[in-house]
Amino acid sequence: MSYSIGEFSQLVGLSADTLRYYEKENLIYPNRDKNNRRVYTDEDKSWLLFILRLKETAMPIKQIKTYARLRYEGDKTSQERMHLLLEHRKFMLEQRRTLDENIDHLNRKIANYQKQLNERQGIQS
Repeated sequence: MSYSIGEFSQLVGLSADTLRYYEKENLIYPNRDKNNRRVYTDEDKSWLLFILRLKETAMPIKQIKTYARLRYEGDKTSQERMHLLLEHRKFMLEQRRTLDENIDHLNRKIANYQKQLNERQGIQS
């Protein structure tokens, strides 16, 4: 299936301006029709949703651009792309570990406050 920029914009939930920006930054390369209008495909949708997922995971735009360039170069870059994803996963796991430690710390603080409040209520009863 093919989509105009307006249709594609609605489909992926991004403005046409954002799609043009992504194209300018060499993240996406939509096809063009005979009138030089952008034509997007379901493959473009899958790719763009992956880019958005990478952004959600805090992958720096510079790395996303590198990954995009390698993707458009083809299968010969599979090893390099896998390496980028492995490194990013390592970063994400470290972030998760840090987040889990911080949540544990907050839980201990909350438990202390709850204990204090419960003790005060016991005294006031």
